[in-house]
Amino acid sequence: MKQEKPLILVTNDDGILAPGIRALISVMETIGEVIVVAPDKPQSAMGHAITINNTLYLDKISKEGDEIAEYSCSGTPVDCVKLAVNEIMKRKPDLCVSGINHGSNSSINVIYSGTMSAAVEAGIEGIPAIGFSLLDFDWNADFEPVKSFVKRITLETIANGLPKGVVLNVNFPKLKENEIKGVKICRQAKAYYAQKFDKRQTPFGKDYYWLTGKFTNEDQGEDTDEWALENGYISVVPVQFDLTAHHTIQQLNTWNLNE
Repeated sequence: MKQEKPLILVTNDDGILAPGIRALISVMETIGEVIVVAPDKPQSAMGHAITINNTLYLDKISKEGDEIAEYSCSGTPVDCVKLAVNEIMKRKPDLCVSGINHGSNSSINVIYSGTMSAAVEAGIEGIPAIGFSLLDFDWNADFEPVKSFVKRITLETIANGLPKGVVLNVNFPKLKENEIKGVKICRQAKAYYAQKFDKRQTPFGKDYYWLTGKFTNEDQGEDTDEWALENGYISVVPVQFDLTAHHTIQQLNTWNLNE
C-alpha cells in the first residue's frame, strides 16, 4: 500500500512573497503535500494577535493545476493558521512550519514573534509545529545554507513527533553551510531589550514616538540559544504555551487570600 505523504501547512509573518517562505516551501515540497496560507503583507512582531474587529479575507494566489495551493490572508500569522485548519485544509495537517523568518527569534524575541505565534497556534490545535528563523534581517538574505538543516529537522520531527503542548523554535546563525558546527538543543536565554522611545515631531508639530532598544543578554550559560548561535550552532528550543509558573503555586498557597 502506498503511504500517504504528510500534509504540511506553511505560513510565516514576513508575508507570502518573502524569500524566506519561498525557501521553506521549496524544502517542504520535497517532503509532503504542501498548502500555504500566509499574510498578504509583513506582520512581524504581531505576537499572538488575532483579528476580531475587522473582516478577514483569503485570496487564492496559486493557479488551477499548480502543485501547491497558496492563499494570501489579510490577517495575522495566527489568523492564517486558524483559517487554514478550519476553512481550507481537507484534514488536520501532520505538521505546521512557520518561517523562514528574516531575523532572530531567539531568547525573548519568541514572545513578540509572529513566526513563533503561528507555530504555537498550530500546537494549540494539536499539530506538531516548528518555527524557523535566520539571523539575517536582509530581505535578500541567503537561505540556501540552511535548507538541508531545515529538511533534517523537519523529517526528525515527523518521525519522532513532539510532546503534547510543545513546539520547536529553531534559529540559524548567518553562516555558510560548511561553517555551521551542528545543532544544539537549548534553553531560552534570559535576555531582554533595554527599550526607549525616540520622541519626534511631524511637520505639523504633533508628537510621535519611535520604539528603539538594545538587546541585552545577561545569561552566561553555555546551554542557551544565544550561546549556540554566537558559537556557530543551530539552536533548537522546545517551547510550551502553558504559561503557568508551576514552581510558584506552592508559595502562593501560603498567602492569606481567603479571609
